[in-house]
Amino acid sequence: MNVIERWRSLVGERSQPVVNLVERGAVRKFAEAIGDPNPLYVDEEAAKKSRYAGLIAPPTFPRTFEYGRIEDMYWPDSGMIHGEHRVSYEHGPLKVGDEIHCYTEFKSYDEKESRGGLLGFIVLERFGEGSGGERLFTMSDTAIVTPTLRKTLGT
Repeated sequence: MNVIERWRSLVGERSQPVVNLVERGAVRKFAEAIGDPNPLYVDEEAAKKSRYAGLIAPPTFPRTFEYGRIEDMYWPDSGMIHGEHRVSYEHGPLKVGDEIHCYTEFKSYDEKESRGGLLGFIVLERFGEGSGGERLFTMSDTAIVTPTLRKTLGT
């Protein structure tokens, strides 16, 4: 089975959940790395006075979590193009101290002809749930398989 056939066969497959903790130090480092000085991420006193009553994580913080591995999924070391990244929250921001159960689902593999050749589109969704199973966020990523990468993969 070639790589493209493997990706098609993985649609609907998911990883085993992985538990992640929203840690104060990790939130601080992430906020510093993205250059966001929002006091709700780093200042405990200011955060306590906010509607959240404590420190929260920046919206893109779930990028730092572990989501497990989908069995038999192959991902090339290079050559993929980032197409889109979206994070949707169900109940507001993540709070420092939250325990998040995260997993990945292979949503789709589609193709479209372009001027340069056949493009592939892989959509992965990553989910974060609370300990009671309630959905906290959904993160969707689209990766593009270029004609050059397809040749490298032998498809």
